[in-house]
Parts: sequence; C-alpha cells; structure tokens
Amino acid sequence: MTAPFYVPPEQLTKERADFARKGIARGRPIAVCAYTDGVLLIGENPSGSLHKLGEVYDRIAFAGVGRFNEFEILRTAGVRYADVKGYSYGRRDVTARGLANAYSQTLGQIFTHELKPYEIEIMVAEIGDEPADTQIFRILFDGTLGSVTHFGAMGGNDTKVGELLVEGWNPDLDLEAAVRLAAGAIEAVDDSGVAPADWEAAVLDRTRGRRKFRRLTAEDIATARATEVAAAVSPAPEVDETEIP
Repeated sequence: MTAPFYVPPEQLTKERADFARKGIARGRPIAVCAYTDGVLLIGENPSGSLHKLGEVYDRIAFAGVGRFNEFEILRTAGVRYADVKGYSYGRRDVTARGLANAYSQTLGQIFTHELKPYEIEIMVAEIGDEPADTQIFRILFDGTLGSVTHFGAMGGNDTKVGELLVEGWNPDLDLEAAVRLAAGAIEAVDDSGVAPADWEAAVLDRTRGRRKFRRLTAEDIATARATEVAAAVSPAPEVDETEIP
C-alpha cells in the first residue's frame, strides 16, 4: 500500500498564500480615499461591463481586485446579506463592520479548506452623517480583516500607491482633489499610464438622499484631472514694479 503524500501544514499555508498573492499582484490597483463629503473609490478598469466597484447597500460600497468571478460572488452574497438583514431588522442595522466580518469568515474558510484559495482582496466602505463616522475595511485572501484609516490601496503595487496617498492626503480634500490624488498615485506606479476611458470610479456621497452610491463618469474624472493640469500651467501673477521700493 502506498503511503499518503504528506505536506506540513505550514508549508501548505505558505504555498497557498504565495499563490494568491501572485494572482492579486497581477491586477491593477484600486485606491480608496476619504474626502470632505464622503469616500472615493477609483481604479483602472478597461472593461465597460465588468465592474470592480459596486453598491452593496444605502451607505456601503464594495471594491475588489483579482479574479472578477471570485470577488463578484462575494459582492452578490453581500447584497443578499444586506437585503435580508435590513428587511428583518432595520436599514441602520446593516453595517460595513458586519459585512466585513462575514466576508472575513467566508474567505478564511475557503483559504483553509478549499484546494485553491480565492485570488482576491476586497474593501468595504461605509459613510455616516459626519466624516468621523466613515469606516473602511480591507479583507485579504486568507480572511485577514483590517481597518483602514482615511485611505488605502490594494492590488498591483499597492504599497507604493499607499505611500503616495500618505504624502498627499489631508482632511480638507474635496472630491476633485481626491480624484487627482488617487488617480495620480495609481498612474505614478503604472509605467504605461491609464487611458482616460479606462478609469472606473464611484463615490459614497453623504450629500445625496438615502442611497449614497454614485458612479463617476469619464467626464467627471477628466474635469478633475484637467483642473490639476490647469493649475500646473497657470502663469505667475504679474508684479507691479512701481510698488517695489
């Protein structure tokens, strides 16, 4: 009788993690950035029909990187979870924290018990009535759950994108400034650049009605980026030499 093939648990876990990280690193990064009136989610997505960003509930948005079919399964499950809980209890009982915990448990189970782990990372963002109420959670392929403060990135060279966000973020950013910061950070680590039509962006806007989620159009993004270019090339103010002593 042939002895069963044995792999130490720590080696198996490491190989699964390395496999998932390689798959995620091949994707384009997504940046999430809080601004004065809400939260911006933005990334490169050449597909016009497959969305990396989506609405989960009134004040909650979802972002995923990696294999589309895998994170779309979780997004759809999250929508069902939110609908059932909101109907059974109340709309305010549906929170990003509860949704992130559910995602964390699901990904942890898949990573531990399935033959192939999911090659994805996801973020869940929620806004409240005040900027201090904003909550952003990042869930890794193995179910690791972490809280993100103000901004974060995932996929591709997310470390470098995060460093650039640290350098440029401040609590007084408006939406256009947030778009310039996040899009500029992503392009800074993308050697080929991002075509204007390839951006996908959405916001959770607390100035809207019950449903806070809104997608940004290519024109919205182009206008914000154009403001940055115009400021960079604006002429220096003229000096009245008659006033110089």
